[in-house]
Amino acid sequence: MSDAPEEPRFTDDDYAFLRHVRFGELPPAVRPEDRVELTETDPGRGTPETPSQSWDLRHGA
Repeated sequence: MSDAPEEPRFTDDDYAFLRHVRFGELPPAVRPEDRVELTETDPGRGTPETPSQSWDLRHGA
């Protein structure tokens, strides 16, 4: 016989309830017609400009 106490078993409904208690109601989903396409205008900083300049941090290069 094991001395370790048995862990409680939760159902999906139990987990859903616990998520609701912790985080509350989710905001309504964004409708497809309200979505917009993003366009990056600022180039990434500190990233290699060409694939040949890619970082290789594993080998300390």
